[in-house]
Amino acid sequence: MQNIRDKLAAKLRDNWNEGGLTFAFLGDSVTQSCFELYKKLDGSIDAVYDADAAYHHYLKRALAMLYPNVPVNIINAGIGGGNAPHALARLDRDVISHRPDLTVVCFALNDSCGGEEGLPAYREAIGEILDRLAAAGSEVIFLTPNMMCTGLSCHITDGAIREMAQGTANLQNSGMLDRYVEAARAVCAERGVPVADAYAKWKAIAAAGVDVTELLANQMNHPTREMNWLFAVTLLETILTAP
Repeated sequence: MQNIRDKLAAKLRDNWNEGGLTFAFLGDSVTQSCFELYKKLDGSIDAVYDADAAYHHYLKRALAMLYPNVPVNIINAGIGGGNAPHALARLDRDVISHRPDLTVVCFALNDSCGGEEGLPAYREAIGEILDRLAAAGSEVIFLTPNMMCTGLSCHITDGAIREMAQGTANLQNSGMLDRYVEAARAVCAERGVPVADAYAKWKAIAAAGVDVTELLANQMNHPTREMNWLFAVTLLETILTAP
């Protein structure tokens, strides 16, 4: 991350001659800025979107405090329901075409639905995403996700949404999401890609006795607006300290 720190510092010192930075965020519904779920009149399920509470918006606010004259342009390449193979297929269109200085990649929540059989495809897609971003000249951080629910919340009353929540709880409690996160960490270690390990912090919160299900806006897999600050702070730490 020294290159990113150098660019931020250069613009801070010389506002006239140095340019701003572009950060891209490649991920799923959490990156896209989805929060609560609700059932529409036609029976389909949709999410509440709140771009001002997305974690990358919080990161931009934090950077503006530290580097007030440095414009950081945000490319939100999150798509609800997306996974790593889908992201690989759209990488050129949604990220590389914008020539970002830094790309934050965050996948595992939806990928973990593939179970053990899906792990090889996930590892391969994450590896190729990281390789192609590096070849395109972008610095890269892998951001590990939040935990999913560990049980059914009393706040979920709709039957279809409760069924979805039971599925995510099973993935969390069985350790399946853990295995996907570990796979991503291993792929990053092989390539020397920094990991902003928000998942480890969520696990520590759970181990401290906190009901993490109530830290999810949909009591399933989308963090609350406040918990998105954890992602922002973890990313800021990585930007400021990673080699």
